[in-house]
Formats: sequence, structure tokens, C-alpha cells
Amino acid sequence: MFAASKTASASGGYQISRSLRFNSPDSAYLNRTPATATNRKTWTWSGWIKRSNLSASGYFFTGNSALSDAGFLGLNLGTADKLEITGWVTTWRLTTQVFRDPSAWYHFVIALDTTQATANNRIRLYVNGSEVTVFDTTNNPTQNADLGVNTASPHYLSTYDGTNNKFNGYMTEVNFIDGQALTPSSFGETNAQTGVWQPKAFAGTYGTNGFYLNFSDNSNTTAATLGKDYSGNGNNWTPNNFSVTAGAGNDSLIDSPTSYGVDTGAGGTVRGNYGTWNPLKTYNATFTNGNLDASVAATSGSGADVGLGCFGMSSGKWYWEVTCNSITAAMIGISDASASASSSSVLTANGWAYYSGGQKYNNNSGPGYAASFTNGDIIGVALDMDAGTLAFYKNGASQGVAYSTGLTGKTMIAMVGTGSGSVTQTYSANFGQRAFAYTAPSDFKALCTQNLPTPTIGANGNQAGNYFGVNLWTGNLTARSFTNSGFQPGLVWWKCRDFGYGHVLTDQVRGVTKQLGSSTTDVEQTYSGYVTSFDSSGFSIAAGDNGSNGNGINYVGWQWKANGTGSSNTVGSITSTVSANTTSLFSVVTYTGTGVAGTIGHGLNVAPSMIIVKSRSLAGAWPVYFSTLGNGSNLVLNTTAATATSSTIWNSTSPTSSVFSVGINTDSNTVTVTYVAYCFAEVAGYSKFGSYTGNGSTDGPFVFTGMRPAYVMIKRTDSTSDWYIWDTKRDTYNVVTNTLLADTAGAETSATSIDDLSNGFKCRSATVVNASSGTYIYMAFAESPFKYSLAR
Repeated sequence: MFAASKTASASGGYQISRSLRFNSPDSAYLNRTPATATNRKTWTWSGWIKRSNLSASGYFFTGNSALSDAGFLGLNLGTADKLEITGWVTTWRLTTQVFRDPSAWYHFVIALDTTQATANNRIRLYVNGSEVTVFDTTNNPTQNADLGVNTASPHYLSTYDGTNNKFNGYMTEVNFIDGQALTPSSFGETNAQTGVWQPKAFAGTYGTNGFYLNFSDNSNTTAATLGKDYSGNGNNWTPNNFSVTAGAGNDSLIDSPTSYGVDTGAGGTVRGNYGTWNPLKTYNATFTNGNLDASVAATSGSGADVGLGCFGMSSGKWYWEVTCNSITAAMIGISDASASASSSSVLTANGWAYYSGGQKYNNNSGPGYAASFTNGDIIGVALDMDAGTLAFYKNGASQGVAYSTGLTGKTMIAMVGTGSGSVTQTYSANFGQRAFAYTAPSDFKALCTQNLPTPTIGANGNQAGNYFGVNLWTGNLTARSFTNSGFQPGLVWWKCRDFGYGHVLTDQVRGVTKQLGSSTTDVEQTYSGYVTSFDSSGFSIAAGDNGSNGNGINYVGWQWKANGTGSSNTVGSITSTVSANTTSLFSVVTYTGTGVAGTIGHGLNVAPSMIIVKSRSLAGAWPVYFSTLGNGSNLVLNTTAATATSSTIWNSTSPTSSVFSVGINTDSNTVTVTYVAYCFAEVAGYSKFGSYTGNGSTDGPFVFTGMRPAYVMIKRTDSTSDWYIWDTKRDTYNVVTNTLLADTAGAETSATSIDDLSNGFKCRSATVVNASSGTYIYMAFAESPFKYSLAR
């Protein structure tokens, strides 16, 4: 059962083989009392953590010798999901940033050095390789103060005293360095192929009380096995109330921040970030045991309540098992990830399940299907998204294909629910992070990021930053250049953040001197005082004016890569000039209206999900096509208007892989009027265009995008609403609050609205982009695909 952790994979990457699950109902923790006190002024703690239970206090490391600041120091993820570094009396640091992403791994480094003359350097916190510098609370110990770690007294992982405030989640690769204050570069590095922070082996010395825990020896639950110190110091830790016995109670799992290996179908083999139930997307369900145990309440009527997974499946073959613990009316299956939690049940068209009575359920229809099942039975779920089939297994015996239509073209997530209006159902899931009870069908894989397909953007050095970028600058009335991650932008869209100067869009096809404003109906302006060139790795601006370079004024510039100045496209009935990037699926298209319904080539080779059009030579609106709304509907970028019916703007015809259609309409096709169109199509793991339904709560909808977004734009479609824009350059941590509106020239506002997460975003406002039963569309671009993302 032993598997070494500190090794290199075949591809040269560092490997972490196992993590340890902490579940507070089990009173699980580790403890150690050093034989002697050592350096209480200077040390470093580094560890990888994956959270499960949110909004609950959980100490993940503590030294506790006395109830005083000199005798106690704890690292705590508190009830507000902020990280707290605390003495017994004084809170030394409390982050402004919240940490409530349960779907991926965080890397935390805390460095103490009270010998520092600069007070704020005495305690330093780093997350995923970057230093945290913004805190709700900042207090500093006096210079050369001794604090509560490295005393000859109890130290704990997952509690502050062996009893209270236990951490819930997963932990691995814990390094403690006695006598040195180090930076994250001692424990991690940026992966050159993905651009994402990753672990690396610590190569330094540990000091007398230093230790290294990787929890890789799960042959027993002793200090010499599960709690073994691999630093060479022999500073083993004593595990309490953990299990390594096969089954749902096994706390030694292969959920890891490093991905490697080949899935054999047995479960418990391939390493990477594993799927769990998702506390951010649930409807009357609660989760424990590292979000693998689900209790689905019965509060909303028969079949309405569900627990949902965090791992999206849009292609490939996937297998997982659900053990029935206490059931009377169990529903086990899948849900469309784009549906809200409240509409993911089998009462709607968004849920497909095997019912414990032997029926299969979808859209409130439950025909007979297979054998019934009860407490103790293990239901295997085999989802083939390539073939579009869903099959179930009972205790290893195939029950046959339950569904073979209606599944393709969607992203699915695991689901458990209740078919009873009065009885709670409880389950334990295994998504492959431990051995399966029954081997998966041939070629079916566990729900692990290692098994996700390699994305076209985000891997092999071809990162999202090569196609989309955000620059921030403060004006100084001096001509200068801005560098992105290494691409020549085809579209630069910028906005003054401080004052009511309008949005400005310029692109390679029209040329740098040609500008349009997204919040106006104005004709195209010619002006040389804004962008002066599209450079090989960014763009340049003139000394300018307040619109782009006013002294002391702050700006943001969003950029998309196209493909140069464009070339003639005669695929459609209306000739166009097209600059198309067929990797990131973005194109800039110009054309002259004919006044006759026709088609226009867009150059993407796939049907666009979103098209934005603006007349250049005639004042007019900005019509927007969005695929989920249909070809007879239209939104307007420069207004707050809800979706309107229009048969003429898009000629009631959906775009194809080569053209989009226009009717006879001033805003899209009037004779001799010139137009520009910006066309976007979806690239898995890089861009996403979808919809969701609001719930009117600060615990708003979770929207799965399959990536960690860098940019999100949201618009309500069933009522008046602004077009809200966020990005992770203006907000480098959660909650994402700095908001600009595409339809107005107004200055940036701070509206607490969304959490930006490893696999999507979650609405955190009860009204803004989340009105009860409101319908919304969104456009998002990635920092990194979920296959490689860290928690945010």
C-alpha cells in the first residue's frame, strides 16, 4: 500500500501520490509534541489544501503551549472563509480575500520572522505562489518576539487543541522549516507548459523541529506510517481517528495536486484533482467526508432535491460508484451542468437517474428499467458522452443502457437526489479517488483531471494568455506601450475606470485610428490620439487625452487575438473582410450592407456562439446574437433592454460553420452602410457562452464553465439590465467586485457580485446578475482550463 511521493514522473513533473482526508465528525487530526523548544521567532509552513466544508472554522496548523499570544499560534480558515493567522488574544492577519473554492487545490505558505525590522515583514502569507498583501486585519508581533510554534508543547494539524475547530478537507505535501523564513519558490514553481503554479520538491534543510508529511504510507494509521516524517528528522506525527480500511471510510486517497499515471479502471490508481460533490451547487443537500458523502433532504417535494458534482463531462467515457447508505426513494444519475440546482432534478428535462424502485427517471417520467436497489447496494454509473449513452450497474451487474438520446452536446455532472417528499436519502460516492468496488467498464475513466482531454488552449505552452489578455494602466500623458502575454491583438477594447469616459473599441481590420463606443449609437470616429499600433505583444497608445491616457487616471484594456488585418471572404452572398483566429475562435469581420437579406463569411470554421455587430457609417445600435436565445431574438449591447424578437437582424437563421445571416435592417444590413462584426465561438477550457437562472440569494447560482475565468460578462435577458464586466486583473482575489458596464460610460463601481473559481463562477449578490427567476447569458474567457486550475 506504500507509494513514494517525492519522485519525478515520466514527463519530468513532480509527483504527490496521496492526500489525507480530514472529516470533523470523525474528530480526525494529527498531533506532535517536540522534545525540545527551538526557534520560536523564525519558521515556514507550506502545505497543499483542498477545502470541503465551507463557512466553518478549521485550524490546519497550530502550536498551543499557553493561552497567550506567546504560547499560541494558529492557521485557521474561519467562518467567513478568510484565512486567519492568530495568537490566543491577537489576530495577526485576517485576509480580505475569501477562500471558498472546494473544487481544486490551494497552496498556502506562511513565513514567520519576528527578527525583521520592518513590522509587516514579520508575518507573510502566500497563496498559489503569490504574496497576499491586502488584509482586513493587520497586527504585528514585536520585533524578536517568541510565539507559540516550536515550543515543547502540543502541535496539531486540523484542530487547535485536539477537540475544537477541526479542519474539513484534504491536505498533502506539508513542509515545516524550523529556523528559516522562506518564499513559495522553495516549494513550488510555475509550469512552463500550463502557466499554472505547481509543487516541487523542497531541497533545503528542515532544522531541528522541521518535518515533511506526504501521507503516502497508508499501510497503517500509526505515527511511523500515515504520520511519517520524510524530512529525515524522524519527527513523526500521531494520527487520530483516521481509517485506511478499504471502503467509503478510507481517508487515504489519491486526490492530488499533481496529475500523472494511466487509469486502469480499477479506481485508486491515476493521480490528479478528483471530482467531489459541490457545496456551491446543491439543492437541499449537505456533504461530509471530503464532500464524498451526501445527505439529500426532502424539503421541496418529491424528486426535487439534489446534490450535484463539481466535475463536468462533455466528452469521453466516465465511471463512478455510489453506495446507498440509508435510502427509501433514491435517485442516482446525472444532470445538465448548465441547469440551476433547483432545476437539475428528474422532475425536469435536465436530470437523468436510476430510481431505487427500478425505474429510470427524466422529465418527471419514470418507466420501468431495471432491478430495484436498497441500503448497501453499490450503483455504478457509466456515462459515455461520445456515444451519448447512460448505463447503470447494480453491485457490478449491468442493468443496460438507460438513456441513449438527449445527452450529447451538453456538459454533465454527477447527481444524487430523492424521490420522496418526506425521507432524506444518504449516499457515499467514489469518483475514483479510491479503489472501486467493481472494475469500470472497458475504457471508462474515473472523474479525475488527469483523464480530461488535453485542451487546444491551456497546454503545451499554448496558454490562454496567448489569445486573451487584460492590461491595466494609469495615464501619464506620455506615449507608451503595453505588453500582454505575447500576442498581437486583433481587438482592443478599453475603458476609463475612474470617470465617465466611454468604452472604446478598435481593431486590426478597421485600423488603429478607427473607434467605436459600445455605450453609444455614434458612427465610427477617426482619431489618432488613442491606440497608435497593434504590437507583436500588446499595443501602444499616444500621449493622448482623458479617454486613454489622462494624467493619474486608471484604465483597463481587454484584448483578443485575431489574425492580422484581414482578407477577402466570398463564402457568403455578401463579401466580407475577415481576420479570424481559428484556434481561439474569434474573428473581426467587416462588410458593406446590400439591403438584401444575405449571408456573411466569418472565417471560424464553426458556428459562432455570439456575434456583436455595429454600423460604422450610420448611427445605430449594437445588435447581439447569442446562441441560447435563438435566431429570432436579439439583444442590444448599448442598452439595458431585454431580449427582443427580431426576424430581420439575423434573418431568423442560425449561423453555420462558414456564415452568419442578416436580413434587411438598419443595424445589420442597409445598402451602402459599412459594418463591423465580432464573432466568438466556444473553445473547451478557454471560452464559454452560456446561460443560467438567478435565485435572488447571496448564495447564488454556481455556473460551471470548465475553466478558471479571467473575464466574465453577464446580461439579464428577460428584463432590463446592464451588461456587467469583471476581470481578474482588476480583482486579483475573491470576492470579484470591480464592475464596468458595457452599455454605459459610467465609472467603475464596486458591487459584490461573483466568486471567480477553478471551474466557473458563483453569483454572490442577491440582486445584481441574480434576480430571483431572472434569466441571464454570460461570456467568459479563461486564465486556465479546469484540467490544470488551482482553487481561487
